[in-house]
Amino acid sequence: MSNVRLTGVRAVVFDLDDTLYLERSFALSGFAAVGAWLREHMACPCDPCARMAELFESEHRRRVFDRLMEEWGVRPAEPLVREMIDRFRTHQPRIRLCPDAERALTCWNGRFKLGLISDGPLAVQQNKVQALGLTSRLDQIILTDRWGEDFWKPHPRAFEWLEQSWGVRGQQLVYLADNPAKDFIAPRQRGWQTVRVRREQGIHSLLEAECGTEADHEVRTLEELMIC
Repeated sequence: MSNVRLTGVRAVVFDLDDTLYLERSFALSGFAAVGAWLREHMACPCDPCARMAELFESEHRRRVFDRLMEEWGVRPAEPLVREMIDRFRTHQPRIRLCPDAERALTCWNGRFKLGLISDGPLAVQQNKVQALGLTSRLDQIILTDRWGEDFWKPHPRAFEWLEQSWGVRGQQLVYLADNPAKDFIAPRQRGWQTVRVRREQGIHSLLEAECGTEADHEVRTLEELMIC
């Protein structure tokens, strides 16, 4: 993988998770909050935070809390799992920008319009944006869940909204994101330049794009990307 050079760009738009910071760090931060709550409310047979982190790296990633309660023999588990999900989603995350993302935001500030388009439960994404201090560093932040889940990517509404707001079109815009299953479909259809940020520790780093969903370019870090 070599450096990528993009020209004619007036606006740079980022995804959030695994593009500007590592999504694993949010998960671990949430597990710490949930684990602390569990210790206050029940006798835990093992370190809940450590076990949730192990389950996250296994085939049980999408049902960590359910699996933990199954292992602990908790019946009925549903009320406790609902509370764990709420604690996870509403906790104040301890996360930070990836070093290359920090440098890119600093370097590109003032040179281009900077924006964010991100999916996910609104309150969760708002907490991430606040924790990362992005409000003061980006010109526009679009969290698609404010319109409802039907408008999550690959729906084009967020991309159309930015075009209209900034008065820019097509190759003048670049979208940087990590998930080839959904992130690049809408911007490519609208003529944007697209770059997959394939971080080694990214959740989707091993996911290969299907035909028609791939990005135009791919980098491992934002330091491999030159925009002018």
